[in-house]
Amino acid sequence: MRKSKLGFTLVELMVSVAIIGILSAIGIPAYQRQIEKAGRTDAQVMLSDVAQRLQRCFTANSTYKPAAAGICTVADLAVSTAGITSTEGLYTIKIVNDATYTATAYVLTATPIAGKRQVNDKDCATFSLTQASVKTAKKASNVDNST
Repeated sequence: MRKSKLGFTLVELMVSVAIIGILSAIGIPAYQRQIEKAGRTDAQVMLSDVAQRLQRCFTANSTYKPAAAGICTVADLAVSTAGITSTEGLYTIKIVNDATYTATAYVLTATPIAGKRQVNDKDCATFSLTQASVKTAKKASNVDNST
């Protein structure tokens, strides 16, 4: 009579380790891309929120760009150096304070905060939204990726 042996051979263990390694090599980058895509919604939601608050200021004061500080808090915050931090803390929302920022027009931008996971998102490095609801997303190379 033969004794039955329980356990695995070294070859079986090595094959199992190799299969796990291959699956990890495929799965981890795919998972990271999905996390980046999910993080983009933080910017999109916050841009919409700030745009709605700016619209309320425009309705109340007939201008997006108030003459003095304190009239429209969201405009004051969005123009400030610090900007407005998104809900999940991944993006900073600011008004582009140049010739595009007038009493009747603005451009909001969302840029990733340094040290946060969205900094690694090269496909959608920045987002923007205008008062006319024109949305754009740009790659890290500043190429439009709004599709």
